[in-house]
Amino acid sequence: MNCPIPLASERSVRKVRKKLPIGIENFEEFFSEDFYYVDKTLFIKELLQNWGKVNLFTRPRRFGKSLNMSMLKCFFEVGNVPALFDGLKIAQEKMLCEKYMGKFPVISISLKSVGGLKYDSAVAALRTVIGNEAGRFRFLRESPKLDEDDKNSYNQLVNVEAKGSSRYAMPDDALIASLKTLSLLLEKHYGQKAILLIDEYDVPLDKAFQRGYYDEMVSLIRSLFDNALKTNNSLYFAVLTGCLRISKESIFIGLNNPKVHTISDIRYDEYFGFTNADVDELLEFYELSSYKNTISDWYDGYRFGDTDVYCPWDVINYCDELLADPNAEPENYWANTSGNDLLRRLLKKANQSTRNDVEQLINGGTITEPIRQELTYREVEDSIDNIWSVLYSTGYLTCRKRVPGKKMELALPNREVMELFIDLVKDWFEETTQADSTRINRFCAAFPDGDVETIQEMLGDYLWDSISVRDTAVRRNMKENFYHGMVLGLLRSQGSWLVKSNAETGEGYSDISIQTPERLGIVVELKYADDGNLEAACAEALNQIEEKKYAEGLKRRGMKKMMKYGIAFCEKECMVVMA
Repeated sequence: MNCPIPLASERSVRKVRKKLPIGIENFEEFFSEDFYYVDKTLFIKELLQNWGKVNLFTRPRRFGKSLNMSMLKCFFEVGNVPALFDGLKIAQEKMLCEKYMGKFPVISISLKSVGGLKYDSAVAALRTVIGNEAGRFRFLRESPKLDEDDKNSYNQLVNVEAKGSSRYAMPDDALIASLKTLSLLLEKHYGQKAILLIDEYDVPLDKAFQRGYYDEMVSLIRSLFDNALKTNNSLYFAVLTGCLRISKESIFIGLNNPKVHTISDIRYDEYFGFTNADVDELLEFYELSSYKNTISDWYDGYRFGDTDVYCPWDVINYCDELLADPNAEPENYWANTSGNDLLRRLLKKANQSTRNDVEQLINGGTITEPIRQELTYREVEDSIDNIWSVLYSTGYLTCRKRVPGKKMELALPNREVMELFIDLVKDWFEETTQADSTRINRFCAAFPDGDVETIQEMLGDYLWDSISVRDTAVRRNMKENFYHGMVLGLLRSQGSWLVKSNAETGEGYSDISIQTPERLGIVVELKYADDGNLEAACAEALNQIEEKKYAEGLKRRGMKKMMKYGIAFCEKECMVVMA
């Protein structure tokens, strides 16, 4: 048998190179495959001490919800492997382990795969999820404690094939009662009430809202939960996790006092995400402590209750990169694990006030907004104010201070999310400017005409309509990249032009190069003037074009005439100079 997971202190002494658990959500794999584990097992103790019949935990994605649910299953389930918890903190709670470990039937499902283009597809996916979980208990077919009616009820749960096959799919009424039925059958077999774990409970509602069958899915999930959580006498307790706290009026109607634990609550605040101590220990174990400041800048900044929290997904991925390449730069790991559609919808709906708020956030400031942590998905779209609440709940914003009147002072948590916002702002700017073809064509035509005054005037107008980056903590090259992306998006609107970004055109890489059908070559170099001296920054840009011979490459490509522009930015001000 493999050795059990050692205590944190033992790991540091042994210095055994454990694998980093990228994407591992199965608790047992940490034991069997020797992954590094950040010990969150005292979550079990606190859950039992702060008893709730139904417990809902809302946390952003990639903060360890699924792993904690797997841990609960491994701890409570009949037939578990007690050695999994040897050396972990919960093992020191002898009386608790003796009373609860391995004593309960556990039903554990994740609803993250429940969705589809149409309602029928989503229902089929739900049948599959529940049918697969029911299939883990096939011994019920032979249980002497179940009568024939019980066994027929069980067989309905595991027959998930669609109509038209040799068997029939789980009937609708059986699906709605499925979790309650399975609890009852397990209680009869074991003589012990069941524990129910539902991970990603809100994903089907999110997908349904996006696809247009939200009301039908709300009705289905409400009926499923009503049976499983409200009228289920075979339930010992239930734990649900998700990103959003969906309004009780929508799916938790009539449920008696579910305990809801959001990212604002002090209780359980250290059990999702990595604390500062967790990160220090991990970095020391892998001899990466010298990277602590960089990791804090990029991946810290979340506030759950009274605890400062790092995103585990980010920390683990970056440490894995560093072990392979000590010079690896931080990347947007968490931000790139989602479509980020919510942010795009925010920008599309943005009025001038909202754009000012986004600009304030990007520049390291805070905004004060009322926060509602209990919404329906439909309410998210009703008001721009509700989107701030959702961005807070889903990890795009964090609370810096509570303000009277159920308001919070909100900020971007770290460099990773800030860069995500900046990238999405660039995309939004390009999309909105492309819609006004007359205006953008006039702007682009000014470049071959050498009309510096028009370029500068129109670019200034675009800047005032958009969002600028002025935060002193943002690296200069990041600011330049932001404005670079804006100008590039405008120039690429001309379908007959060959517009390249950072193309090798001489001895280096020019910011933007243009080749027109008239064989006109245009080189554009952009600078950000941190000191506000736009004229000096323009001169620097033109000097760089000459020193690096950016025009030479375009000449070799057959361009007969060359034009060179230096453009400087500082917040919402700009200057354009032509050589």
